[in-house]
Amino acid sequence: MSETPTVGFAGIGRMGLPMARNLLRADFPLVVWNRTAERCAPLIEEGAEAFTEPASLAAADVVVTMLTDGRAAHSVLVESGLLGKLRPGSVVLEMSTIGPAAVAELAGEARRHEVQLLDAPVSGSVSVAEAGQLFVMVGGDQNAYERISPVLDAMAKGHMLLGPSGAGAAMKLAVNAMIAVTNESLAETLVLAERFGIERERAYDVLAGGVLASPFLLYKRGAFLQPEAEPVAFTTGLMRKDVALAEDLAAELGARIPTVAAAAGVLDDALRDGLGEADFASVITVLSANPTT
Repeated sequence: MSETPTVGFAGIGRMGLPMARNLLRADFPLVVWNRTAERCAPLIEEGAEAFTEPASLAAADVVVTMLTDGRAAHSVLVESGLLGKLRPGSVVLEMSTIGPAAVAELAGEARRHEVQLLDAPVSGSVSVAEAGQLFVMVGGDQNAYERISPVLDAMAKGHMLLGPSGAGAAMKLAVNAMIAVTNESLAETLVLAERFGIERERAYDVLAGGVLASPFLLYKRGAFLQPEAEPVAFTTGLMRKDVALAEDLAAELGARIPTVAAAAGVLDDALRDGLGEADFASVITVLSANPTT
């Protein structure tokens, strides 16, 4: 791997765009691919080169994938032929939220081609990604992790190798399960206060000013108080996908996660109400619109 590796980036979505942009700002040569090619335009203007096929990213030393789900990751890495075209010793940073089972399959495919795949999902929202303040949870080979740490440094405030392949993916599911529960609890708290006649904004001020204040609570303020004016940070559909992965992992490990199951039920209600593309804070509209009888 060269001293300043060329980075290939697949998946220029809400999170992928600011992450790739931060790589450019850190002076990494960048080549990009996205299924909807137009999304690469801002990066091309800033110096990246765009390819029309994911397999062309094999020109890079390090490939980052930031995709919707395991099926998309398999399509980009395996079905396109990308893994087979990478040089032996190359590293793939699979940064999507796909769960340890999908990671195991992809890591096995990578090993067949003498490529190291690290599962490296992130904690943080779009605004956090824009500020380069993500935290990355990594699973896989320590030597590969150490070699690509400068790439992670460009996108994140911190990162940690948690164990062998799959450890990063498992930790991300645990984190997102807690986020889903926290989001649900916040929505329930605000609805309960409103039912008594306390204005939502005042209730939020109490939470933000007390012992329950947290970075999550502070940056979700707009999504709960002015959802029509706030950009979508993470959709209900994607959160439900992540919670389903967490439920599958819990079932496999024999772990009881009853509050996660409760949050999943309200996310299901939100999906049935057509809120799949809305921010997952939209669960509050479900709770507000459906009083108990």
